[in-house]
Amino acid sequence: MTLATEDLSAAEIAAAVKGGKTSAREVVQAALSRIEAHNGALGAFTDVTATRALAKADAIDAAGAKGEALGPLAGAPFAVKNLFDIAGLPTRAGSKINRDLPPAAADATLTQRLQAAGAILVGALNMGEYAYDFTGENIHDGPSRNPHDTRYMSGGSSGGSGTAVAGGLVPLALGSDTNGSIRVPSSLCGIFGLKPTYGRLSRARSFPFVASLDHLGPMARSVADLALAYDAMLGADADDPAQADVAPHPVTPSLDEGIGRLRIATLGGYFAETGEPAAFEAVARIAKALGVERTVELPEAERARAAAYLITMAEGAALHLDRLRARATDFDPDVRDRLIAGAMLPGAWIVKAQKFRSWFRAQAAALFKDVDVLLAPATPCRAPRLGQKTMVLGEREMLVRPNLGLFTQPISFIGLPVASVPVWTGGERLPIGVQIIAAPWREDLALRVARALEARGIVSAPIAKAA
Repeated sequence: MTLATEDLSAAEIAAAVKGGKTSAREVVQAALSRIEAHNGALGAFTDVTATRALAKADAIDAAGAKGEALGPLAGAPFAVKNLFDIAGLPTRAGSKINRDLPPAAADATLTQRLQAAGAILVGALNMGEYAYDFTGENIHDGPSRNPHDTRYMSGGSSGGSGTAVAGGLVPLALGSDTNGSIRVPSSLCGIFGLKPTYGRLSRARSFPFVASLDHLGPMARSVADLALAYDAMLGADADDPAQADVAPHPVTPSLDEGIGRLRIATLGGYFAETGEPAAFEAVARIAKALGVERTVELPEAERARAAAYLITMAEGAALHLDRLRARATDFDPDVRDRLIAGAMLPGAWIVKAQKFRSWFRAQAAALFKDVDVLLAPATPCRAPRLGQKTMVLGEREMLVRPNLGLFTQPISFIGLPVASVPVWTGGERLPIGVQIIAAPWREDLALRVARALEARGIVSAPIAKAA
């Protein structure tokens, strides 16, 4: 009954388990063996939950043997960024300080829902400290490395999630995205990622960063897996007061409906400037494949990014003020200094940023009256080298750490749903991503476009050979 499952998607694993071609225990044992063999080089996992994973696998196998119906993700291993609560473990959030917290009493809501669908949690994943990072470099746990070439960054702050999926350790992972932290590692590691609409999925029992910007979502090597995971996590949750009162809208049933009637345009202006040629070539390749000739602009996107920065700094500082006072030396100095700067921002600036946010949201809403889906780069470049501090974009030398989110921040600023798809250009070993952006609550449209591109072979997420 042994079946090689490393190359299989979560959906394929579930089909094999249900069909008796393999067992959930065999799948989990294989995943744990891969983690043991490769994690030392990749830096993806900070905790491995082997005992509970094997127990869950055995329960699934026992249920299957009794003829009970198994969930759509039955037997599929997954892991979560270590800001998701995992019962019995302190929720690190990439920090030194949080390791002194008592163990979590229960799993995060989204983790519980994936497990209810049959997925099996195998551990917690490395991340940038307190999610304030785009590089995937953590001074406490070491960097999560790009599995396509371990000399390069995974991207952050969900770097361990990107590394684990692209490196073939698990087919599915969860991350968080405040200013781009699902889309940046998805772009640099060459996988699919979904940042749902703000307020769509529960954030209960996950460690926050910026309450008005935080999103949680899945990362995978196939669009079908993104859709299955997203659908499994839908639903109201009284434990998350910020969750929107919007009816669930599963996306799997419409995933292969095609894109014939969709109005798709490329974002120009700000989104066509200040990047490496590869970023714009990737968008052009997607646009050509979709027959897109129209370019539109989202007004004042650069100002939106600046406003997002101010809100991030101020809300992040407010969250961490007591920790800064008590244990400042235990922070990553880069994170600490930006939080301290955020604590000193004038209140009038934040008020102005929030007012601008309302105006910018209205501009996007007006744009979506005329289009259904927008295309834009996910990152301005391919993965930089580990430890690299600056990069040249166009003729400008810019800091790496903040500017990997150059094109993602204006979008998450107003909570739009985005699927990030991986593009391979010019025979390069390292990929780069494209954002497929839809109107609020239309995750289905973004994923339909992603699925159409995947079906045509325009985008793909192969397991990294370096792993």
